[in-house]
Amino acid sequence: MDIKESMRHILEAESRAIQAIPVTDAYEQAVDLIVEHVHNHGGKLVTSGMGKAGQIAMNIATTFCSTGTPAVNLHPSEAQHGDLGVIQPDDVLLLISNSGKTREIVELISLTRELYDTPLPIIVITGNPTSVLAAEADVVLATGGAPEVCPLGMTPTTSTTVMTVIGDVLVVNVMDRTGFTRAEYAKRHHGGYLGQVSRKG
Repeated sequence: MDIKESMRHILEAESRAIQAIPVTDAYEQAVDLIVEHVHNHGGKLVTSGMGKAGQIAMNIATTFCSTGTPAVNLHPSEAQHGDLGVIQPDDVLLLISNSGKTREIVELISLTRELYDTPLPIIVITGNPTSVLAAEADVVLATGGAPEVCPLGMTPTTSTTVMTVIGDVLVVNVMDRTGFTRAEYAKRHHGGYLGQVSRKG
């Protein structure tokens, strides 16, 4: 298989995976939680994942920040060494794990439950909706579990693509729900091309 043929195969496989993401009422519930806790009660969204999923969690957090929803990314290992202190009572957790059993993420849930009398709401993005992590969540956003396009079937490739798309769905719908405007966008982008474009017109 040459590179162009391989590229077509990858594009087709990842496109199918995106189309196969389950469209459920869970998205409405997730958006409700984020709007209620962050926008109505002054909390923030706290994302977390390990490894490649952690990079997606960080991307989702920064995208939320730039679109008017305060968010931070918490590394699950660093949380065990003091960074857990970033979590406040009105926050919402968005945890990402393809397997749904990543040890550091499961442990993070236990740690956060010891912080306050009222447990923080938990949204989980996972490829395994029957996992231990999913069982602990208030809302489960399943990726559909499509196989990785990696020739070994192991490297996070397809899974991270669908996680990113799910993050985009959440961001866009929270923007719609909160009425986030171009003017508000401009306030958060003072540099670069997007900063210039957002202030035109």
